Amino acid sequence: MGSNSASFHFNDFNMPGILYLVPNLLGTADSANSHALTSVLPADVQALTARLDYFIAENAKTTRAFLKLINTAYPLNKPLQEIKIAELNVNTEERALPALLEPLLAGHDAGLISEAGVPAVADPGANLVRLAHQHEIQVRPLVGPSSLLLAVMSSGLNGQSFAFNGYLPTDAAQRIKRIKQLEDRSRQERQTQLLIETPYRNAAMLEALATACNAATLISVATDLTLANESIKTLTAGTWKSELDAGRVPDFHKKPTVFLLLAN
Repeated sequence: MGSNSASFHFNDFNMPGILYLVPNLLGTADSANSHALTSVLPADVQALTARLDYFIAENAKTTRAFLKLINTAYPLNKPLQEIKIAELNVNTEERALPALLEPLLAGHDAGLISEAGVPAVADPGANLVRLAHQHEIQVRPLVGPSSLLLAVMSSGLNGQSFAFNGYLPTDAAQRIKRIKQLEDRSRQERQTQLLIETPYRNAAMLEALATACNAATLISVATDLTLANESIKTLTAGTWKSELDAGRVPDFHKKPTVFLLLAN
């Protein structure tokens, strides 16, 4: 858990602070380009973020870069080196969570921030939010980009019923089995199925989807959402298979991508 020199003192007479769920960009941006923020984050969200001096972050380095970008339009309340950033990621043990809330219990507001997009969705922050509720700490979600919702919006697939399934198994046979299960569920419930993959395995994931799914099943690939090279394409599995066989692979290597499928 990384942090700098800022410290907080618990006081039984303090009202708890507010835990703000702060959205982040969906990818890296030029630190001199404040427009990268204004196009996806409301001004009020940026201004509120600038006044916080304690963050619980999935990645401290990414958070510092984000705060530098915020600072171009809304000066930070404190110098960046004086802002406390505690890390909460997949390696954080459950027993470490209470300590992250101590500043809030002492009356300080805090921001929970993911490495990209909204916190507590496909993100380890959900456990901390639940603990905050248990301690009667007010939780306030702020408006910002969600790659999952943006992908559903732009896919043309069923937006009335959809499910996010996270990562699929890395073993090829198990991955195919899981895809078939999701396709069956989609067909039975008319439900769009969403999943993500480690960006360097995007090509393998699309190949598996195109191969395992019925030719008529719709597959949407949404890459670099909100970024300059954004790409969204929805085709049938059969058409995707033909595209891949012809060597026409999407430009999505090492780029954040959301995959969606809807069976007929």
